[in-house]
Amino acid sequence: MDIKFYLAVFWRRFPYFIILVSLGTAAGLVVALTMQPIYVAEARLVVEQQQIPDDLAASTVRTDASEQLQIIRQRILTRDNLLEMANRLGIYRDVAPEDRLTPDERVQDLRQRINIITTGGSLVRGQATAIIVRVNFDAPSAQMAAAVTNEVVTLILQENVEMRTTVSGQTLEFFSQETEQLEQELSQISAEMLAFQEANLDALPDSLDFRRAQQAAEQERLLELERDRSQLRDRRDRLVDLFEQTGEVGLVGAVARTAEEAELQDLQDELTRSSAVLSAGNPRISILRAQIAALEQIVSEQQAAASSAGVGEEGAPLTPFELQLADLDGQIAFIDEQKTLIQTNLDRLSASIAATPGNALTLATLERNFDNLRAQYDRAVQNRAAAEVGDTIEALSKGQRIAVLEQAIAPTNPSRPNRRRIAAMGVAGGLAMGFGLIILLELLNSAVRRPADVINGLQITPIMTMPYIRTKGQIWRRRLLILAVLLAVLVGLPAALWYINENIRPLQPIFDEVLRRAGLG
Repeated sequence: MDIKFYLAVFWRRFPYFIILVSLGTAAGLVVALTMQPIYVAEARLVVEQQQIPDDLAASTVRTDASEQLQIIRQRILTRDNLLEMANRLGIYRDVAPEDRLTPDERVQDLRQRINIITTGGSLVRGQATAIIVRVNFDAPSAQMAAAVTNEVVTLILQENVEMRTTVSGQTLEFFSQETEQLEQELSQISAEMLAFQEANLDALPDSLDFRRAQQAAEQERLLELERDRSQLRDRRDRLVDLFEQTGEVGLVGAVARTAEEAELQDLQDELTRSSAVLSAGNPRISILRAQIAALEQIVSEQQAAASSAGVGEEGAPLTPFELQLADLDGQIAFIDEQKTLIQTNLDRLSASIAATPGNALTLATLERNFDNLRAQYDRAVQNRAAAEVGDTIEALSKGQRIAVLEQAIAPTNPSRPNRRRIAAMGVAGGLAMGFGLIILLELLNSAVRRPADVINGLQITPIMTMPYIRTKGQIWRRRLLILAVLLAVLVGLPAALWYINENIRPLQPIFDEVLRRAGLG
């Protein structure tokens, strides 16, 4: 490689190189000096866990902290909230009329400039790290950056409190409504059970054993009456036979007391025994009293009839035969009446016993529904109590909350642009363009410039070679041209850009757009 030749080529092309380097340097300096300074203010927040232990009192808001922060971020960055905040804080108040943004462009711009960054919350060596939220905003002025950042922090705190209190309030309202509804259903089914029991008082399953015992007693009593009636009928037939054969009755019909009186005494004794073990409202006591009242009326009628004994239909005294025959007929008639009453009672008991299984099934269904509703009601009452505690915790801000670690303050120095870096990038760009142009010109140049080119091109070896020699005038004209171009680049280009920026149109939006498209914004 002929290094001396390439150095000579570079020196010959050096004016182009220095022009491009100057152009890149001037462009970098102009961009660095004309770009508007951007200030970034940042605030830090922390997510604090519930202050009261969960085993003592738990909050009803179960939203994860990371999920809650994402929801809050989306609510803050809605179109209405951003436009309202921009108008209230005057974020675009100082923008020139020709650079005013449309509402959609303002929303997009604010969403790009507001940054809400969440870190932490993951497990590190089995322990959860704290969730830190960093909020920052960039603006042309330090005061505006701090004001907007603190406003976003305020919105985050408000949204957090509102969201948690809303959730706890809705939970409490839900369980309160459920408790009221279940209470109404319990009252309704209780009324249905009471009405059914009152309508089927004599056919309920809890008195089935008593009614069966009563049925057996009535059947036994009916058999006793049948036996007594059969005995009385035999006595009457023997009395009639004896009277027809002898014309006398003797002592066959003599009795110390009537059958009604004996039965009345037996019923009174049974009432005395039953009253010792049964309550006064028991159906058995009521039936015994009704039977005793009926027998007392019959006995009183018999005693009244006995007082007028001996008087016939025409006032003639009755014979002993007729007296005894009338007494036996009266006892048989009384037994027939008792049989009719007992049979009626047996029919009623049979009907109630037959209806008991159906009533038991209906009552069991009502009781099962009542028990299920009662269990649901008890759970709803417990849940409502827990919801009331959770709502109180959120109302007093004792649950999970977001606290401010550090408020945003107005920064003293702009965060961007990095003017030194932009100027260095301009110089680097100029160097790259200069070297690139020299390499490109060299690759495109096919002229003969050294003896080796003659030997390689013509395949001959010359005796000597002589380079092209310029006159002094040509050299000075070339130097003046290069100097003029350098002055135009170093002085004219910055001056033109300054004039455009001050009098025609600000170049900051153009630079921002170029940097954004280049991925450097």
